Amino acid sequence: MSTAIRVGDEVATALGEGRPVVALESTIFSNLGLPAPDNLEAHRLCTNAIRGVGAVPALTCVIEGVPRVGVTDAELERVLEGRAKVAARDLPVAVGMRWPVGVTTVSASVALASVVGIEVFATGGIGGVHRGSEITGDVSADLGALATYPLVTVCAGAKAFLDLGRTLEYLETIGVPVLGYGTDRFPAFYTRDSGLPVPHRADSAPEVAAVFRAAGPVGYHGGILVAVPIPEAAEPDPDRIDAALDRALAEADAAGLAGPGVTPFVLGRILEATDGRSIPANLALAENNARVAAEIATALAADGSHR
Repeated sequence: MSTAIRVGDEVATALGEGRPVVALESTIFSNLGLPAPDNLEAHRLCTNAIRGVGAVPALTCVIEGVPRVGVTDAELERVLEGRAKVAARDLPVAVGMRWPVGVTTVSASVALASVVGIEVFATGGIGGVHRGSEITGDVSADLGALATYPLVTVCAGAKAFLDLGRTLEYLETIGVPVLGYGTDRFPAFYTRDSGLPVPHRADSAPEVAAVFRAAGPVGYHGGILVAVPIPEAAEPDPDRIDAALDRALAEADAAGLAGPGVTPFVLGRILEATDGRSIPANLALAENNARVAAEIATALAADGSHR
């Protein structure tokens, strides 16, 4: 285990004893992900869902230039106010320049989790190929990280404002197995069906665990992506979401936004267009993903082996 990363006591004990652990990003729990107090509620729901299955949550972040996997209550308070986003490429900068608080994205989270030996990571939605990427070249580092680090990443698909078809094509190109969890369709964050099929389907945590364990012996040493639809009762009206999304993307384009600036802008516009109803949906999908991730981590811990 790397001495450059500080692992929380509870997480270190669980890993040492071979008990299930689920890594979490911290961007979603910061002001960059959800407004207060919804960010704290998201953290409570996700950690309770993980603990309810018998697993241990491991929040990733950077505090005073030190990467953390597992935080104290005081460190969590700092994460909630965090406004400096850390992707995998930013980790050396955040450490070398001793950033006071850095909240981790998917790519940084899976990197840190992999180094300390965690095998399962839960998030809301992954990044992907942006619309117009043939001109801008804008492809999220999340995708490359999924292919690099040997973790199961559990998500509600990719964020709906992305080019989901190209995102799935890109994942195929870089060799990342994609599993629909109880579904044959790729979810689009707030909505259960993007209209695109998933390459493969898994209907239980043991099935996902079996796929993950089979990867190394056949020569694949990266991660796998598990796409879980938002719970049906929490899904907002898809037509209203699509209309809000189209307007938000047009406004973002008119404002000249690109790259990291697009996500908070579009999510903010969707929040306004749905009169705040997108936040309960966000909370519900994050909690559901955390629970599924904990079930997969438990299935992996039960077999006692490691990749």
